[in-house]
Amino acid sequence: MTKAILSAKDLSINFGGLKALDSFSLEIKPGELVGLIGPNGAGKTTVFNVLTGVYEASSGSYTFNDQMIKNMATHEIVRLGLARTFQNIRLFKYLTVIENVMIAHDYLQNYGFVKGALRFPTFWKEEKDLFNKSMDLLKIFGLEKYYNTQAGNLSYGQQRKLEIARAMATNPKVVLLDEPAAGMNPNETNELMDMIKFIRDEFGVAVLLIEHDMNLVLGVCERLLVLNHGKTIAQGKPQGVINEPEVVEAYLGGTNEEDQNE
Repeated sequence: MTKAILSAKDLSINFGGLKALDSFSLEIKPGELVGLIGPNGAGKTTVFNVLTGVYEASSGSYTFNDQMIKNMATHEIVRLGLARTFQNIRLFKYLTVIENVMIAHDYLQNYGFVKGALRFPTFWKEEKDLFNKSMDLLKIFGLEKYYNTQAGNLSYGQQRKLEIARAMATNPKVVLLDEPAAGMNPNETNELMDMIKFIRDEFGVAVLLIEHDMNLVLGVCERLLVLNHGKTIAQGKPQGVINEPEVVEAYLGGTNEEDQNE
């Protein structure tokens, strides 16, 4: 039986009097494609924020590759191999597309401050290598022709792709995608579906996906967890899960706007 690479047990967190997560648990195995779904305000993004060090759970434990990551800084967690994207796109909008990806490749940089400041040959060699690796990633995401364009000038769908490319540049073992199809048209969403499958297969990463587009969820996910009011109300194979009465009731009772504090 394959061992989980990302594991969380009995996570709880409160914001004032609101219990955002209530004894939430999950296990993600290497190479899995798992969906985390639920109505607006269910606590989905809070799960991502806890796992990546943005928030600290008030109780529970969470490990990555058998290493406890509770109390770790976000950059330390990223270096272990856990990357994410955000519900609201967070790019360096005034940097070029290639620069956004090269920054995420910083784990490959070995030259020190002096060699960098004085532009030693080592600096130029490593910068060239970083550029080439970043261009290879941009080609995968169909963004290579925009490499010298400011990220803020890309279309919304292209910015979403760039954010995923930047996450992949950190060499993750698990990537958390927070509503990657938000703002995309149907054609872009179909391309995204193929892309998620491709990066899982090509890079061997596990994917945990938050998404409201059920066509995308059912098109890529092998397993679903459903949250409502911070609690897991269902989990299992996608088609069975979405037809469970409690899940249907939770969605029918949802609101139309995503809870920005989620």
